[in-house]
Amino acid sequence: MYKDFFHFNEMPFSLTPNTDFFCALAPHNEALKVILTALSMSEGFIKVTGEVGTGKTLLCRKLINHLSDRFVACYLPNPYLSPDELRIAFAKELGIKTGKTKERVNLHNNIEEKLLSLKAEGRQAILIIDEAQALSWDSLEILRLFSNLETEKSKLLQIVLFGQPELNDNLDNQRVRQIRQRITFSYSLRKMTRAEIDYYIGHRLVTAGGDEGLIPRYLRPFVAFTSSGTPRLVNIVCHKLLLSVYGEGKKAATSKHLVSAILDTEDCRRRVLPQKRLFFLSLALVAALGTWQMTLGGL
Repeated sequence: MYKDFFHFNEMPFSLTPNTDFFCALAPHNEALKVILTALSMSEGFIKVTGEVGTGKTLLCRKLINHLSDRFVACYLPNPYLSPDELRIAFAKELGIKTGKTKERVNLHNNIEEKLLSLKAEGRQAILIIDEAQALSWDSLEILRLFSNLETEKSKLLQIVLFGQPELNDNLDNQRVRQIRQRITFSYSLRKMTRAEIDYYIGHRLVTAGGDEGLIPRYLRPFVAFTSSGTPRLVNIVCHKLLLSVYGEGKKAATSKHLVSAILDTEDCRRRVLPQKRLFFLSLALVAALGTWQMTLGGL
């Protein structure tokens, strides 16, 4: 691969949610502030939604790493659980033994006792669920029952839901209106702007230990256009772009490499094809201008 060729310490555009690459752009920074504010106020339910590929899981991991020792984070990345499986998974995150049948019968009481114990120590439990749009109606009901656990002064458990926009549709259903009414803080992650993508690409290249000039700035607006501002698509296109550059042994990407990467990425290709003549003409003109500017800079 191109890691050693470009002298990277890490792969810059991996799809793994590595918090070292967290880019403090407005949408993710604002979402993190909303969540932390809600947690500091001991609010029961907090919801963050965003389209596929907008960085919800990375934000989720960043939140967990950002929490102080006062919080006990219980992370459930897989919401495809029955109500009993959800209870067991939550109990395990709290460090409760769940092996025997008798222990499972008393699981709800054991969870409550553990939460009370944490509260007595001055600590707060947080249940963080990723891909929450996949929760069943029965599992949502279990979350409602969990949210009922409280003292006279505060909640024993705070719940943060990360999900795709379908989560909002699910919560609009009358069957879960009690949960919907308990969600006091919400945030919707938007996609990145063109300027944010420019910064994002440079940030990831530099964070990985490479040269920001590997992907020239004149190419980045075209990455922004074809990706529609979706971080995951930006990563995929840039990864394929660098693969193409590496394959030719070059030191920086050109419009040729970008076209190859875009056409090899399904969602990006679909965005380009309806207006491909205008797109490729614009890319050719900008590439020519970019090359001319770099030539002048080298004189």
